[in-house]
Amino acid sequence: MRRRDFITLLGCAAAAWPLAARAQPAGKVWRIGMLDTTGEAAKSADIRAFRRGLVELGYTEEKNLIIDYRSADGRPERFPALVAELLSRKVDLIVTRGTPAAVAAKEATSTIPVVMAAIADPLLVVRSLARPGGNLTGFSSLLIDLPSKQVELVKEMVPGLTRVGLLLDMSNAAARATWKEFQEATAVVGIEAQLLDVRTPSDIVSAFDDARKQRINALMVTIDTLTQTNQQLIIELTTKHQLPAIFMSREFVDAGGLMSYGVHYPDLYRRAATLVHKIFNGAKPTDLPVEQPTRFEFVINLRTAKALDLNVPDKLLALADEVIE
Repeated sequence: MRRRDFITLLGCAAAAWPLAARAQPAGKVWRIGMLDTTGEAAKSADIRAFRRGLVELGYTEEKNLIIDYRSADGRPERFPALVAELLSRKVDLIVTRGTPAAVAAKEATSTIPVVMAAIADPLLVVRSLARPGGNLTGFSSLLIDLPSKQVELVKEMVPGLTRVGLLLDMSNAAARATWKEFQEATAVVGIEAQLLDVRTPSDIVSAFDDARKQRINALMVTIDTLTQTNQQLIIELTTKHQLPAIFMSREFVDAGGLMSYGVHYPDLYRRAATLVHKIFNGAKPTDLPVEQPTRFEFVINLRTAKALDLNVPDKLLALADEVIE
């Protein structure tokens, strides 16, 4: 086949794909169970992106699609019961967020497909990224690879930084890898790392008291079930203790946090809709590689910087994807 003919054929196929993608089995109503860390209101941007992705692929809620959303409300121990509830509702597929939700789904079923919208370390639940094996696939959120960049940014933001605390729930299966990466990242730039292990809301309050006693200059806050559910408490405590913090998701900055650098989660949820569509059309999770994030964002809240008496360097302003004034 000549190159020109091949390109023409490829172009025609690409043009036809959206129409094919919208073709759904007549009369079939798909039921998706969603397992997330917090309620829908806190995840509105992510859920909107997921729903929009499904609409673009031909799904309409209450017509050929039902979404059952379940939240752990900051208590990861609830996930097994929530999975059981979704399975009792005969869901066709489960979408998870975070390690505890994915682990709970994996332990509960080996037949219902599971799409991980985001998980820090997918190798905790799949055989390999290229060939997941079993009934799980989805997206890595690369959380264990982000600390080095976050440490660089917070060092630039806070003059004379010597000691950084990591607010982290060590009961999370992905926590050890995150803590190790954080220690390595701080060692490279000559900063001391301190672990602030938080597993309950009261632990969060105590951690800030410990941070003051340990003369911690700044915080890095991980994103998990506990921190997302207690987002406002954490932000209020950073202001009360005048402690600059960098977060892993912009939702914290929108709510008043200082800055964030991490994965663009709505993009992962939008892409998760595409994986759901592939599975509904016959693809097997075991044959769908676990994908990596392609969009990251760095956001700064100037109002919070002013409240913390910080002058944001021009270098950081130039690097930021968005500056909240």
